[in-house]
Amino acid sequence: MAATVFDGVLEFMFELGIFRVVLPMLLIFSMVFAILEKTKIFGVEKVGDTTVTRKNINAMVAFVSSFFFVSSAYLVSAVHQIIANVALVMVLFVMFMILIGIFNKDEELSLQEGWKKTFMIISFVSIILIFLNALGWLMPVYETLAYSWDSTFVATIMLLGGMALIMWLITKSPSDKLKKAED
Repeated sequence: MAATVFDGVLEFMFELGIFRVVLPMLLIFSMVFAILEKTKIFGVEKVGDTTVTRKNINAMVAFVSSFFFVSSAYLVSAVHQIIANVALVMVLFVMFMILIGIFNKDEELSLQEGWKKTFMIISFVSIILIFLNALGWLMPVYETLAYSWDSTFVATIMLLGGMALIMWLITKSPSDKLKKAED
């Protein structure tokens, strides 16, 4: 039995399939429909004086895609885990920003460019790790890296990194040099 009325409502919604069918279907439908509307893959049609996308075709493709998605329990559970973990990362960033705001003066909080890039990199790496974990690939990748960390592996990584650095130095555009000279 549910402890509170709201617990009972959430339990009822869970049993009804809102969390396992309806919400994932709405999420995928919205994302696919938005992408199809933005990219205009199925073309446009003229209605009066205005040109509009083919919403009926876009909606049908998005609807069918969302049904196929929901039919896979593996994908739905992966999306549940991904969304929960991304929300957790967002909460952690907000809490960190609140802690930074405590030490800030009465001015508006703004991060310097270096900190913005750092947070973007941390966010990107966090999301990649979340996806790998949700799909069950994080532990195999970690174990592969942990057990193959020998001198040959390190030498290969150094060689590939050196080659990438040399290619970047050779192919970088002259405008990069001009920008550095102006600064």
